[in-house]
Amino acid sequence: MNATNPTDGKTFHIDSGKVEGDGMGSEALPTERAATYFKDDVTVVIPTLNEEKAIGKVIQEIREQGFKNILVVDGYSSDQTAEIARKAGARVVYQSGNGKGMAVKTGIELAKTPWILVMDGDGTYDPGSIEKMLEVAVERGRDEVIGYRVDQENIPALHRFGNRVVSGLISLLMGYRVKDPCSGIYLLNRDFARQCEITSTGFDVEAEIVCQAITHGRVAEVPVRYRKRIGESKLKTWRAGLSIVLTAVKISWLYNPVFLMGALASLLAIPGIVLTLWQLYLRYVYGAVAWSMEVSWLGLFLLVVGMQGFMLAILALMLKRMERRIVQSLKNFSGSGRIGTDS
Repeated sequence: MNATNPTDGKTFHIDSGKVEGDGMGSEALPTERAATYFKDDVTVVIPTLNEEKAIGKVIQEIREQGFKNILVVDGYSSDQTAEIARKAGARVVYQSGNGKGMAVKTGIELAKTPWILVMDGDGTYDPGSIEKMLEVAVERGRDEVIGYRVDQENIPALHRFGNRVVSGLISLLMGYRVKDPCSGIYLLNRDFARQCEITSTGFDVEAEIVCQAITHGRVAEVPVRYRKRIGESKLKTWRAGLSIVLTAVKISWLYNPVFLMGALASLLAIPGIVLTLWQLYLRYVYGAVAWSMEVSWLGLFLLVVGMQGFMLAILALMLKRMERRIVQSLKNFSGSGRIGTDS
């Protein structure tokens, strides 16, 4: 650990056993071990674009909580955001590319600490939640801890509806319940974060990261306060919502194809079963003149193709479970100290 003040640290003794909430099922932890964290082990990454009204207050609140490693990744603001952030004591860099997704990717690449806390710079999130998120990540061995917004009166009604739709879709596609995948505050294990394939450029980056965390890591959620935004919102609701939905489908196809294959198979197999049974009913109740050979063959074709889709889905599920076991074994092997990692 790269702690400079040991008095700020906390130690947890973690017993061996099952870890709840894994994307592909629970996995056993190694034998009892001690896990320690320090606030200096966290880099707070704040993507910004024209947040001069809020960024100074946000940085001040973070520093008051004892977190000193603050990295503001600016998207080439046209106001005084960068200057205010520097005066407040944060390190300021300019992002590679355009959009929030590229800002997050830049922050992950530059962070040197074991943990990375990504947080919006508009004043909506309370930095007082950061330490609790860190405790959960260390104590439970999570790769991502999401701060889900429990008090949502400050979220516009349309955004609340969109969040529920996106949450339900991602939970369905990935096979794991996530309450607030679009939250703008989340903690990442640095090693996991650097393995993520971030291709999103906009606000769908959160969905892209959480889908990969469900597939290849462990996810937890911690309730956080959500306050009124300072300044004007740059989120275009419908465009961002569509982008998030498309990202969820893309990630599901890449990392969890079982559901999509199963859904496609159902779309074919169910009509095939209905048509086949209906034609058999007509044939044996009303005689040969009542049924249609063409419709019968269509139903049989749909049924066979659908069953093949189910077989592919089962095969994909077996492969994903095997992949999950291999990844988990490598993580446990690395965590035992036999493979060194930089810090």
